[in-house]
Amino acid sequence: MTTNCEYCANYIYDDEDGNYYCEVNMDEDDYMRLLSSSFRNCPYYQSNDEYRIVRKQM
Repeated sequence: MTTNCEYCANYIYDDEDGNYYCEVNMDEDDYMRLLSSSFRNCPYYQSNDEYRIVRKQM
């Protein structure tokens, strides 16, 4: 399963310049691996689905 930044809780809108950014504090090595696609899935992905836990309880 690949991740999509648009559905990630770390993908934040910046009002000052009108763009979205990933707010995860990565080091240079992690950032280069992410850009070079050696990460199959983003290791920093967090679901922005607030009801995910509730569905598991049902």
